Amino acid sequence: MTTKRTSQLPGFYKVTVDERRNLISEATGVSAETMASALDGGGLSADTADKFVENVLGTYGLPYGVTLNVRVNGQDHVVPMVVEEPSVVAAASNAAKMIRSGGGFQVEVDAPVMISQVQIVAVRDRAAATAAILAAKGEILALADAAVPGLVARGGGARGLEVRELGAPEDAMIVAHILVDCRDAMGANLINTVAEAVADRLAALADGSVGLRILSNLCDKRCVRVRCRVPADKLATEQMDGQAVIDGIVNASRFAELDPYRAATHNKGIMNGIDAVVIATGNDWRAVEAGAHAFAARSGTYRPLSIWRRDGDALTGFLELPLALGTVGGTLRVHPSARLSLDVMGVTEAADLAAVAASVGLASNLAAVRALATDGIQRGHMALHARSVALAAGAVGSEVERIAALIVEARDITLEAARRALAIVRKERRSSAPAPGPGVDGESTASAE
Repeated sequence: MTTKRTSQLPGFYKVTVDERRNLISEATGVSAETMASALDGGGLSADTADKFVENVLGTYGLPYGVTLNVRVNGQDHVVPMVVEEPSVVAAASNAAKMIRSGGGFQVEVDAPVMISQVQIVAVRDRAAATAAILAAKGEILALADAAVPGLVARGGGARGLEVRELGAPEDAMIVAHILVDCRDAMGANLINTVAEAVADRLAALADGSVGLRILSNLCDKRCVRVRCRVPADKLATEQMDGQAVIDGIVNASRFAELDPYRAATHNKGIMNGIDAVVIATGNDWRAVEAGAHAFAARSGTYRPLSIWRRDGDALTGFLELPLALGTVGGTLRVHPSARLSLDVMGVTEAADLAAVAASVGLASNLAAVRALATDGIQRGHMALHARSVALAAGAVGSEVERIAALIVEARDITLEAARRALAIVRKERRSSAPAPGPGVDGESTASAE
């Protein structure tokens, strides 16, 4: 990625879709034609989808937007997001702009090490089994590498071996973890291959029987840590100064740290951003969600993945979570929109993708806690949600923004209110339209509106 890339595009939301594509093309070097080819119609034909999953009837489209203002470790990224919830993209872009003013996101990413689990049951002496397996570490890692020669050729492969005793002695169960560096792959298939390759030898060493052989989605060897700093003045609203907003955000953070009910919603706000990037890049968002929430509960109490603190006159944020993403293999091979996302983002390595996705997650979290600490979550969210309600009521073209504005002003963002407003707007348009001239079918003109 070159330093000429920019994620700062003021007024981006005000222009048309075609104009946005041209702006992104100028900012990233990805042609507007490539975007059109990969995105129009969802980028995936029914015939191709039929090869992805079973019993296909067609494809299901979701909005594909971009988060702006994202600067990670000194590099700009325009970040694609696939999400159906109003305000997520706008909120992340706005929060990223605030964070950018404080130096952007500073991110550390662990090596891409995944855990291959082999369960061994009917173990008579768990201590002896553990010792025997660990004594054969070199042999086991060699078996693992032999099962994935392509990964080894790319610089990855088995890196470690752990053994854990599970339950009480009468459960007679242990589990072996083979730690595997997956390089730029998410790694699920590779990890499962390793588990099956070493299982019989592990069981023989343990004098037990093979149980389950599968990866773990609690990939806590593959974590991402994101830090940011936001000056107080960038957090201020019309009603609250920046210092008061910092106090409110810190309070929201402490609430989540003390209450798992709040922590669940706090973390959902983080995943709003992360999941949308994961989906846009063709990665497994169910695996990401499972790992994130298991990590949040690792202490025995469900806790927030991010915390916010005051540091003098600034707000600081910190996020840590496991994040297994890939830039090769799987969906990326065949889904043009997923490949486009990586090109637009300007990333080729899994570590960079994880860094950007986690940063967008922290930005989404900041947007949510700032809204809660100031105007409340509904003000901005419902204003954007009003457009969806207007569409559902039948508004088209320029009517959508007009109807949305009317129902927001009336503080009645319901389908019924939107339908009433639409009827009034269309009646006004008909009454103000000029009378049809000779040869013009007035009735047909009205029915075409």
